[in-house]
Amino acid sequence: MSQAFINLIIQLISGAVGGAGVGKAAKSLDLGPAANAIVGAVGGAGGGSILSSLIPAIAGTAANGGFDIAVFAGQLVGGGVSGAIVTAIVGLVRNAIAQRQRA
Repeated sequence: MSQAFINLIIQLISGAVGGAGVGKAAKSLDLGPAANAIVGAVGGAGGGSILSSLIPAIAGTAANGGFDIAVFAGQLVGGGVSGAIVTAIVGLVRNAIAQRQRA
């Protein structure tokens, strides 16, 4: 598999976990289990890709065919944090729209 595809998989999974974590931690931002995971995965992939372009050291897996734990950790943290942030933003927007419709 190509290194970009492996990075994307890591970012999707960690983003989904980050989104689910935000949903569990902040009930007011909860979108439901499936929506938290989907929004988190999308946020993880997008944010992880942006982070990889800003910090080239975490952009690729090991060039020599080995496994680099620092690159893996960078992709994992970048995807998880950005997935959590995007899930929280979507939850806030959803709450604002619901409040506006009630008023």
